[in-house]
Amino acid sequence: MKLKKIAALFLAAVLVLSLCACSGNKEENTPGTDTTVTEAPISEVTEKPTEAVTDTPTEAVTEAPTEAPTEAPAPKEVVVTDMIGREVTVIPGSYKRVVCIGAGALRMYCYIGDVALLCGVEDIDNESLADRPKMFDAAPRPYVLAFGDVFSTLPSCGVGGPNAQAAEAEKILSCNPDIVISEYEDVEKEDALAEQLGVPVITMKAGYGGVFDSAFKGSMELLGTIFGEEEKAAALVSFIEAEKAEITARTSGIAEEDKASVYVCGLGNWGTTNHLMTAQNYNVFNIANVKNVVNDLAKDGIQAIEEEKFIALGDSMDIMIIDAAAVKNIKPLYQETPDMFDECRAWKNGEVYLEMPYNAYYTNFETALINTWFIAKTVYPDAFSDIDITAKTNEITKAFLGKELADAMFSKPASFGGYGKIDTENFFK
Repeated sequence: MKLKKIAALFLAAVLVLSLCACSGNKEENTPGTDTTVTEAPISEVTEKPTEAVTDTPTEAVTEAPTEAPTEAPAPKEVVVTDMIGREVTVIPGSYKRVVCIGAGALRMYCYIGDVALLCGVEDIDNESLADRPKMFDAAPRPYVLAFGDVFSTLPSCGVGGPNAQAAEAEKILSCNPDIVISEYEDVEKEDALAEQLGVPVITMKAGYGGVFDSAFKGSMELLGTIFGEEEKAAALVSFIEAEKAEITARTSGIAEEDKASVYVCGLGNWGTTNHLMTAQNYNVFNIANVKNVVNDLAKDGIQAIEEEKFIALGDSMDIMIIDAAAVKNIKPLYQETPDMFDECRAWKNGEVYLEMPYNAYYTNFETALINTWFIAKTVYPDAFSDIDITAKTNEITKAFLGKELADAMFSKPASFGGYGKIDTENFFK
């Protein structure tokens, strides 16, 4: 018994010593391990809250209730009236595949819409194609200069061009659009196309006044509504109105007797233009308070006058403005009849100026605005001495298309280097 007690006491002592050793190991360094205790910087603690240790019992931790995310309201259908009076149901901001057809439709869309949404383009605007209408390639079309790289990647939604008098429904369908922006101003044809395609067809329009016309403003606002770009449309409309107001303000105080008489020619009319193609009640002249030498025609609008009338007006022309689009047609006429301008005072005095062609597959609206500044500066140089036409060109193309395009515009063959006075002795030789 005595031995059993001794053995038991011995085992107990060993057990106590073992427990003490284990307890001591918690405070001793492990070989090869740095056990220096440092507190983490506050920034580290806040960056990794899941690693922080707290003494708070698990059951005491309560999380703030998380509100369910509010879902954006689904787009609602609205009925819009397009620019030829058709009522069309649309879902603003919902469209992801866009096709533009007809003269000027793609251009207008580019001012407001996202070109990344385009799913097809007319051949006339895809300069990568060999077989396509090319009659406008020499002229600066700013929307093509800005986004031609995008257009060249898209399938065809039709040939396009002045000779395309109807939409090509099968090609449009092959692009699988969910909306079509059109410039075919025929109610019945537009309704029939919409029924055939099964998607909204919205018709744009500009009006006789071009960039300054209320119809152009309406088209921009309509595009803004359809594509959820109301602010962008409003900004562009405001920009145009401010430009117009400034040009008018700078010229409104000039006395009539101090005004030069100006003849403008080469205005586009379906491609048939020359030195006889002009207009009375010309909107650009009205805005810039320019005295038009042509004022007794039977009607307004771009039209050709007779050669005899041109000669009769010649001595009254202080300044001649030629749209660069007409150069290709005037040059052979001049080479056949070198004295055709001999009765024109502006020609004899070297007061002949070139503006950029603004009609090329319908109106280039930003170019028309730039031309207004150029004409105003040409006729009233003192009132516009602070205006650099290249800088103004860049300002306007950026407002319309988001890019400064003066260099690209002036380098096109039909621009002849850009705005300026021409050398009447040699220009048409």
